[in-house]
Amino acid sequence: MPERGKCKIFVACAGSICKLEGILKMLGTIVNVSAILTGSVIGSFLSRGVNERYKTALFDGLGLATVGLGVNAFVSNMPKTTYPVLFIASIAIGTVIGTWLDIDGRFHRLLASAKGGSKLAEGLSTAILLFCIGTLSILGPIESRLNGNNTYLYTNATLDFVSSIILGSAYGIGIAAAALVLLLWQGSIYLFAGVIAPYMTPALMGEISVLGGIFLMSSGLGILQLRDCKTLNMLPALIVPPIFYALMAAVRCILQATLTGISLYVIRNPRW
Repeated sequence: MPERGKCKIFVACAGSICKLEGILKMLGTIVNVSAILTGSVIGSFLSRGVNERYKTALFDGLGLATVGLGVNAFVSNMPKTTYPVLFIASIAIGTVIGTWLDIDGRFHRLLASAKGGSKLAEGLSTAILLFCIGTLSILGPIESRLNGNNTYLYTNATLDFVSSIILGSAYGIGIAAAALVLLLWQGSIYLFAGVIAPYMTPALMGEISVLGGIFLMSSGLGILQLRDCKTLNMLPALIVPPIFYALMAAVRCILQATLTGISLYVIRNPRW
């Protein structure tokens, strides 16, 4: 074989190996996505032929469990926050923005043509919140990218597998679409891990987790048909804490620079 042909084969093999290594680096996310897809399929098969009475009981149990998870996330993360009332401002600002954008309405209209559109939209929104808005799902890709540690993502995959079976049995195979959202979510965090990692302080993660708890409680109330809070309209609340913390950091830097400048001026001009 000519030397040029051997070189081309070598380059092609090297390129394939590099691509494979790139995929394997996101192994945690791939396992997480696969767990949701598998769980959704298993759940949809389990729901076939189930009496309507049992489905109603399943919805009630799922709604209560979702509310319970939300309460637990809220209570356990509140002590970690630096500004205890920031979540109130975040919900208020975020809900106004989300209502103006009509996120919930657009989402429901998007799924209106699907089988069981209204119910599927309810279940899919719950699944997205449950799978994506959590400490493991946010810190997992960062830990995977920076340290090569997939423990958080494997733990998250186990939890999501069980949750997707339950959601799949209640809402059908459509829950599998949440896996695509999770892939985009964790993939984006993975790609920008080096940029966002320094800013993901325990306090900021606490604020985001508190909001996640509120979202889950709201979603649970919807499943129980007690109150349609239009949870998706609240999602813009997630951008408020990072912006607030960034502004506070900028203010601290400005004040520190100002005080340093005043101190230097006083030292150089003692008569002043």
